[in-house]
Amino acid sequence: MKLLLIALLLFQELPELNDGDTHGDAPYLLEDGWMPLLNGKDLAGWHAQDGKPLEWFTTRGVLWERLLGPTRLSGFPAPSGTILNGRRGGTSNLVSDEKFGDIELYLEFMLAKGSNSGVYLHGLYEVQIFDSFGATEPMTSSDAGGIYHRWIDNHGVGGSAPSRNASRRPGEWQSYQIWFRAPRFDATGRKTENAKFVRVLFNGLSVQNNVECEGPTQAHMEIPEEPQNPLMLQDDHGPVAFRNIYIRPLRLIVER
Repeated sequence: MKLLLIALLLFQELPELNDGDTHGDAPYLLEDGWMPLLNGKDLAGWHAQDGKPLEWFTTRGVLWERLLGPTRLSGFPAPSGTILNGRRGGTSNLVSDEKFGDIELYLEFMLAKGSNSGVYLHGLYEVQIFDSFGATEPMTSSDAGGIYHRWIDNHGVGGSAPSRNASRRPGEWQSYQIWFRAPRFDATGRKTENAKFVRVLFNGLSVQNNVECEGPTQAHMEIPEEPQNPLMLQDDHGPVAFRNIYIRPLRLIVER
């Protein structure tokens, strides 16, 4: 009987918790269907955007020095599922080989003081990554958790500020959970619906809901809007590390 109970516990289906809220541990630990985009060893499945040699590397751990080097991150190269954007904190954007349509995305990141990065769904629509910790001014689309603005006629257009400042201190791991709906096209290739961020959780707190992107945001990849496109991690201003990047097909959010 004891062995039967253990077997039932081991093979029971995981619960459906997809209600747009956080539930303690990361969702890939609690729900079925998540697929890792980092293999835990190297950067297979990823490439530099501009075709240059790939300077991002896997590291056994990330070091941040609050007093001696708050604007830097360093790492210890080794096979791992944690990645760092080069030894100087500046290289090329990192792009997935695989393309995706409607997805849920979970990832964790760490910033040095003052760093600026972003995660681009479809390589085109950015959720901003920025050191907004301690900011006292109203949030804008340039702050962490913002859907970045478009760039038209040399000025920013649109975008969506996060509903709150959920940023943690530099040197601490932070997380995004993103529900993303790809743009829709008719049989002729004409876009009929915009891309949409259905929901964004930042460190477990809701910061975006049902935000449409009329077009690609600033600094996007030079690719057209399509039903499927790759994921891009931006290497912009300063060191940033990522780990635990997981995706699964978009599911309807459960109303409770």
